[in-house]
Amino acid sequence: MDPSSPTAGPALPPASGPVAAARDCREELLALLRPGASLTGSGRDERIRELLERLERLQPADLTIQAAALSGVWELRWSSSSLPYLATQPWLENLQVLDPAAGRAMNLLRLAGPLGPVAGIAVQARISIPPDPPHQRVTVRFERGGWLGPRWGGGRLQLFREVRQGFPAWLDVTVLDDALRISRGNAGTLFALLRRPDLDRASLLP
Repeated sequence: MDPSSPTAGPALPPASGPVAAARDCREELLALLRPGASLTGSGRDERIRELLERLERLQPADLTIQAAALSGVWELRWSSSSLPYLATQPWLENLQVLDPAAGRAMNLLRLAGPLGPVAGIAVQARISIPPDPPHQRVTVRFERGGWLGPRWGGGRLQLFREVRQGFPAWLDVTVLDDALRISRGNAGTLFALLRRPDLDRASLLP
């Protein structure tokens, strides 16, 4: 609509205060998490952690109204863990596939690029969202883990075995929107994940 038209409403004022602060924090964080970020090394890690913790305060998730937004494929782009399989590498994709409506989830570690769909290491789990405040927790019960191969005919090649989980596991989703998810694990690890709209949840879940 032409803003000069007499039927046009008044222009909205620019966002200010906490809304603008959350927007600026999120935009800087996304730029650092995406491939090709200009800041590298320890300076990048320190800045990412600072932005994550700030955005948790400015834009807290509420799964009573955002649970559906969990659905899809997410890629781990940063974690506070020193474990090698939680480190981000350009040649590796660390994916998390979530289907909260069906209570299903899968962690998938595979090579980046065209060889990715050929094979990967996967762990399947059942997930649920408790009704208790602060409405950010997702409980996790790991069920099976193993090798996930390519699709063949009407099925998918796979070799899984039962996972024995001797302790309760959970994940707090502290920030959630259409592109970004920040989570904290029960061991205290801080995670930042980006949505992968190019990957189909249904085609990845066995």
